[in-house]
Amino acid sequence: MNASVSGQHGEGKSFTSMVADKGERGEPASRALVEELALANHILFREGVVDGFGHVSARHDKRPDRFLLARNKAPALVTPDDIIEFDFDGNPVNANGRTVYLERFIHGELYRARPDVMSVVHSHSPAVVPFSVVKKSPLRPICHMSGFLGEEVPNFEIRDHAGDESDLLITNSRLGAALAHTLGGCNCALMRGHGSTVVGPTLKEAVYRAVYTEVNARLQSEAMRLGEPTFLTAGEARVSAANISSQINRAWDFWRMRAEGKL
Repeated sequence: MNASVSGQHGEGKSFTSMVADKGERGEPASRALVEELALANHILFREGVVDGFGHVSARHDKRPDRFLLARNKAPALVTPDDIIEFDFDGNPVNANGRTVYLERFIHGELYRARPDVMSVVHSHSPAVVPFSVVKKSPLRPICHMSGFLGEEVPNFEIRDHAGDESDLLITNSRLGAALAHTLGGCNCALMRGHGSTVVGPTLKEAVYRAVYTEVNARLQSEAMRLGEPTFLTAGEARVSAANISSQINRAWDFWRMRAEGKL
């Protein structure tokens, strides 16, 4: 998905990932946020959520109408110098000719729809994808570490918005807005035959949720082989999520050291 050849296919869809900068440059995001975002890419790779594909963003800490996302690059290779600023329409502000992700519209539309969201993770984590294609087995929280999933995770069906000949990618604002509508007030949405998108009130918590969405999917698959699982109730999910939220730094520090090769 690093194509830089121009071309159009379908409504508003461009396969060009080199996009001209648009909009004025304001106060840059803090260096601390930029560095933390680069680190988040490495953690998600190390924990098996992303591979050569997938991406994580953060809302700009000086301009809430902008977000930060790496240039079109494998997450494990992202450095602070690869971070680009975007507006909610997916226009880069300072790409300076660098290619950008085709699915940046996921991030822009979720930030537009959800002022409470400070970070977005989109991935194709392998244990999650099967739940996106088997309707009779919705993804549900099976342990206290994944209470943020709520009672049941919604599933975005792109055929309802792009017909039955799409590539399943969110490559324009219209599809991004449709995904945001499916997500609603939830923390995670599956994407049929594609993966999932997770949001959080902080970058660290979004990373945590992405990791434990994948963990929950593995645990649920194993439990279903044994029999009928007992899932968390709505109350258990709510209370567990609130309590675990205060412990995010404990996981982040461990993942950071592991991503840096110190463990």
